[in-house]
Amino acid sequence: MKLDCSIDIRHLTRVEGHGNIHIRVENGMLMEARWDVVETPRFFEVMVKGMSAERVPFLTSRICGICSISHALASIRSLERAMQVTPPPAAETVRLLAMHGETLQSHALHLFFLAAPDFAGMPSVLPLMQSHPELVKAGLGLKELGNEISAVTAGRCTHPVSLVVGGLSKAPDKIRLQQLLGMIGERKAALDIACDFFGTLDIPRFERETEFISLHNGATYPFIGGDLRSTDEVLRDENDYLLMTNEYLAESSTSKFTRCSRESSAAGALARFNNNSEFLHPEAKKAAESLALRPVSHNPFTCNIAQLVECVHILNDAEAIIGKLLDMDLREIRTPFTPKAGRATGAVEAPRGILYHHMETDEEGKVVKADCIIPTTQNNANIHYDLGALARQALEEGKNDREIEKLATMLVRSYDPCISCSVH
Repeated sequence: MKLDCSIDIRHLTRVEGHGNIHIRVENGMLMEARWDVVETPRFFEVMVKGMSAERVPFLTSRICGICSISHALASIRSLERAMQVTPPPAAETVRLLAMHGETLQSHALHLFFLAAPDFAGMPSVLPLMQSHPELVKAGLGLKELGNEISAVTAGRCTHPVSLVVGGLSKAPDKIRLQQLLGMIGERKAALDIACDFFGTLDIPRFERETEFISLHNGATYPFIGGDLRSTDEVLRDENDYLLMTNEYLAESSTSKFTRCSRESSAAGALARFNNNSEFLHPEAKKAAESLALRPVSHNPFTCNIAQLVECVHILNDAEAIIGKLLDMDLREIRTPFTPKAGRATGAVEAPRGILYHHMETDEEGKVVKADCIIPTTQNNANIHYDLGALARQALEEGKNDREIEKLATMLVRSYDPCISCSVH
């Protein structure tokens, strides 16, 4: 007897925003598989038109409560490049540490509280607190550390106040930086607990070959600026972001879809790993090897593992960055500038993938045009096509409707989508 099933999830839980999964099978044949984003479009680019460059980052940081530092720095980078402003080295170093803090807290939130229940066979983190209390405690400890790094470097843990065009409005306190070193040393044990847990998990075996796009500078694991690189050997300048994204309208989605060399592409931790794993900290390379993660991985479920590997990299790299800042003179933290007309793109690696802000300014330094392309916007098409391939594979393997539904929800969550940000 051939399977008939209809999976209609409105809305998917344990993700940010509202998205629907539709899968329809008739007589054992896949008839439809869709990923629909149903958020109301937000049009946040229009809000910055006419705004002075100095004010823009404080508004764009409000695009997302999880990735507010990424949005602020993407705007700042685009405006600095447009008006030819070079921030002092100390400011650039602090900005990288701020990115580390945001990425750590975001990855911890996803891994321990949104994704882990799936792999443990539980509906939410609440029963996980009873069955795996040390794991949940480890997740809380890592998220707290990420929040504290963000607060020390950006003024507070969300919606930063000290990241400004030209550099920083205030340098981090060296006493607090020293305290961060102590916290990092203490929280490394939490990473060991996480690696032990995720190392025992049965990751679903599924692959759909796709194109992974991330920043690439050829020297370090990238977070702020650089060339745009894909695993299909496409390499472009940061300003050529439109050629890398090629946004188009999708009939059933309020968010646009994107593509580059194929029908879809992917951004995020797995894309960064696939393009830049050679530049990871040695301890992160060890973690990747122990977790059997090797480039190029085309299994979207391993994005969870890539996020964990990045957490190992971040803690170790943050130690080195803080040591460097403690030896630096933090009095020169902002470059004065004269507003001018220009246009440029600022690209950063937000936790969920490469984030583009393009800004054009007039002679008074006011924004006349803005464009923001969000990581989840770039992942939506890949999620959509993954769902179809996953459903077909599950049918061939004889899985029932409940098993297909669970795999489909786990698949979308593995991308850690920030859905309401994607409807720009």
